[in-house]
Amino acid sequence: MELTTCLWFNGNAREAAEYYTSIFPDASIDTEWNAPTDTPGNSQGEEVFVEFTIFGQKFVGLNGGPRFPHSEAVSFQIPCRDQEEIDFYWDALTRDGGEESQCGWLKDKFGLSWQVISPELMTYLGGPNPEGAQRATQAMLAMTKIKLAELQRAYEGG
Repeated sequence: MELTTCLWFNGNAREAAEYYTSIFPDASIDTEWNAPTDTPGNSQGEEVFVEFTIFGQKFVGLNGGPRFPHSEAVSFQIPCRDQEEIDFYWDALTRDGGEESQCGWLKDKFGLSWQVISPELMTYLGGPNPEGAQRATQAMLAMTKIKLAELQRAYEGG
């Protein structure tokens, strides 16, 4: 058994699925369900949901209407292996209406929150040098996109 994340969209679940599958690896649009009759949120024949996969993880995009917008209370973490990968995902997800936040957080054009981070962060934020970790944490708090070289310099006292 596996969990599937259901994401509520305001009529643009297909567009979102196409967007995410164009950015992430191990991605596909899998199945769809069109309303066989009128439902509370959809008319007969309209697409109610689209199933898609990114990073091998299953998602359902539900065309549920405007009632439940996305919130920063839920976010997806992308554990990037290096700065090049951080830059790629940051640029892709903030393009065309996404919003930068701080400490590696952003909202994409559909309002979903993402943390574009790296496991390397904990080398600096939780490393054995408490003073270095404090400097690295302060540096991170001033960032929008994570910059690993700057965190390393702060940790090392440079």
